[in-house]
Amino acid sequence: MAAVSLYAQSEYPTAQVEKHDVAILVIDMQNDFVEPNGKLCVAGAKATIPAINELLQDGRSKNWKVIWIIREHRTSGVDVDAPRIPLFMEGKTGYCVPDTWGVAIVDGLKPAKDDIISPKYRNSGFFNTNLDLMLRRMGVKTVVLAGTQYPNCVRGTACDAMSYDYETVVCTDACSAKTPEVAKANIFDMVNMGIKCISLDEVKKAYK
Repeated sequence: MAAVSLYAQSEYPTAQVEKHDVAILVIDMQNDFVEPNGKLCVAGAKATIPAINELLQDGRSKNWKVIWIIREHRTSGVDVDAPRIPLFMEGKTGYCVPDTWGVAIVDGLKPAKDDIISPKYRNSGFFNTNLDLMLRRMGVKTVVLAGTQYPNCVRGTACDAMSYDYETVVCTDACSAKTPEVAKANIFDMVNMGIKCISLDEVKKAYK
């Protein structure tokens, strides 16, 4: 008896998923990290909004996929990294809690209809998430990182992206830290790891 095919298509269904060579990962550009009255404001984050928008405009014109990596935490803090548990205890309300002002993407940046929102609970956008599965399904080979902040979520995501064998590019004009000195130190380290840390103009010229 002949086997019955589950699919009428000549190709396996995953071949029909949208394909992109490059993905922009916008990391933690949320009110609690960007706005001055946010719970964990990063001093340099708000100034990067114009550069992030320019990167998004350029990337979309080249058929790059845009993925917003965001923090989300339960009100109990049970899913937060250990050093920040105190922010959820003794009457404190935590940060990036769903349905609060702090979790929202900051004004001045707006996801498009076909962008992906990918929540995370630790620094890296890859740790215990399905980000890698989605990128591989779309055929992404290169990731370009934007967002905040360098020593935590940008660096953590960049290191994991490199470990998963993506060409990893950090757009330095579109990333931030609390001080220029912190940014410079982390860029130095990442470059020495083999991660590309280049300006917005360099990204636009190098990746067509």
